Amino acid sequence: MRIIKKDPLLNVVNDTAIFYPAPTNLPYIWNFGVFSLVCLVAQIVTGIILVMHYTPHIDLAFISVEHIMRDVTGGYLLRYSHANGASIFFIVVFIHLFRGLYYGSYVYPRHMLWITGVTIFFLMIITAFLGYILPWGQMSFWGATVITNLVSVLPYGQQIVEWLWGGFSVDNATLNKFFSLHYLLPFIIAALVGLHLLYLHQSGSSNPLGINFKTDTIPFTPYYTIKDFFSVLFLFLFFAVIIFFMPNTLGHPDNYIPANPSSTPTHIVPEWYFLPFYAILRSIPSKLLGVIALLMSIIVLYLLPLINNGNIRSGMNKPLFNIIYFSFLTNCIILGYLGGMPIEKPYLLLGRICSTIYFLFFIIIFLMNLLGKKINFKTIIEYSENPKN
Repeated sequence: MRIIKKDPLLNVVNDTAIFYPAPTNLPYIWNFGVFSLVCLVAQIVTGIILVMHYTPHIDLAFISVEHIMRDVTGGYLLRYSHANGASIFFIVVFIHLFRGLYYGSYVYPRHMLWITGVTIFFLMIITAFLGYILPWGQMSFWGATVITNLVSVLPYGQQIVEWLWGGFSVDNATLNKFFSLHYLLPFIIAALVGLHLLYLHQSGSSNPLGINFKTDTIPFTPYYTIKDFFSVLFLFLFFAVIIFFMPNTLGHPDNYIPANPSSTPTHIVPEWYFLPFYAILRSIPSKLLGVIALLMSIIVLYLLPLINNGNIRSGMNKPLFNIIYFSFLTNCIILGYLGGMPIEKPYLLLGRICSTIYFLFFIIIFLMNLLGKKINFKTIIEYSENPKN
């Protein structure tokens, strides 16, 4: 221990991964934070290896991806691991996000932990979008065209769009720029993950009861390291089933067609993890208001520590919140389904209803928080006036 205390690196490892005091009542759903870290490492490693064989040029990008799949030793495994790894990464992060939402992990003193987590999620969305462009298939090209054109509604929007494109259309400069950013952003995300872990160890882990334990804790190692290791094995098993038995299930078949600017696909859709936000964007007739709603769907997550800062954190202790929360969760799943449907009846009307419910959830949480504070304040006044009652 004296040697560990003298070495700054070993001391950090000791405080964060060995003798870190963790609550004794953490269920397996708390393991999804570790899953997120494992997925990030896997994406960075497979991405670095894929870059060695990828060519960021509009005439060669699609061919280079096929070359990786057919000619590089183990290339198909690398490509499928990276492509499906993004989907599994989002599945893990979505569960981690909704867990934090249910158990009030954003309430003080964990507000900065939540804010860094939402920032990581936002950068993940950007990184995944940039990566979706790189194979230069039909969905890659038209997805880049449609999404970048959304920026044109902003002030000086057309100039920004042309800067993003590197010209007057989606072309080779666009692909090179997106490739560079896609390679850079994961390392920024990794740095933010380090900051996220720093805030976690500063404020301490939350727990299902939403109570800050002072003494009812156990060392992280060996109790939770063994639990994490066991659960990560199941994550790898799930990953292996996807890669070996259904590698193209989560992708779009049109992306196996080389990009053709002269042929517009019948139905342009992004990857599945963008579909809830895409449904919100499409449900509003005005392009400007649609983009604002799309941005607000992320920004409202940043505002949660202000919207709800009550004393009761966990949803386990709030029966009414349980109904509202699981309705919201169901609504998000429906939004994902609607995002992949054509813009026609009845999907358009359902999309508008579900988009309204999405934002209504946060308004209800804010009103419940205000009401709860008034009730608590009234109880304190009554007690101070007549302590015997």
